[in-house]
Amino acid sequence: MAVDNEMLSPLEAYFRLLTRWNEKINLTALPLRNPNDETFDRLLIEPLAAARLVGATPSSWFDLGSGGGSPAVPMKIARPTLNLTMVESKARKAAFLREAVRTLALPSATVQNVRFQELTEKASLAASADLVTVRAVKIDAALFQVARHLLRDRGRFLLFGFRNGSARVNGFGQMELNRLMESTQAHLGVMERVFHVEQRR
Repeated sequence: MAVDNEMLSPLEAYFRLLTRWNEKINLTALPLRNPNDETFDRLLIEPLAAARLVGATPSSWFDLGSGGGSPAVPMKIARPTLNLTMVESKARKAAFLREAVRTLALPSATVQNVRFQELTEKASLAASADLVTVRAVKIDAALFQVARHLLRDRGRFLLFGFRNGSARVNGFGQMELNRLMESTQAHLGVMERVFHVEQRR
């Protein structure tokens, strides 16, 4: 997706904030003081490319295991009307995310300092989300259980870096793979929550 002038300033501010905090707490292993192409691709370009797959209509979005804020923060900058909840279990990383929300004045963005598995204990969150995103989170049954709990019918689950295009999980249609950038092997797995019996074949 094209980066307009209004997005440049908050993206730069996010990168500067991430660089400063990363010297105190481990937010990313990617080089920030002397960034390379992979740094910019992973932290900024790939999330912005994924944002084109997400509509601008206001909707509820959970990012699980948000860590250093990518892909959630760049995607939120690109799609400011989405209602974002970043979920991070580690207190210092959650503090960074709150500072990012404050510094960048991100609208309709909150941080929950809990293990994302705990979200299934909240009945009020059941079928409340249109979008769930994850990156660098263990892909296992617990993760899919949380996504199933959160997503509405036809809500989408975006898995950054996941390449198993044949994956099929109960409660979801078959995964579709999207190549985020022509020049890299960056992939985005997209699954759709399906409540009906007539799941995709």
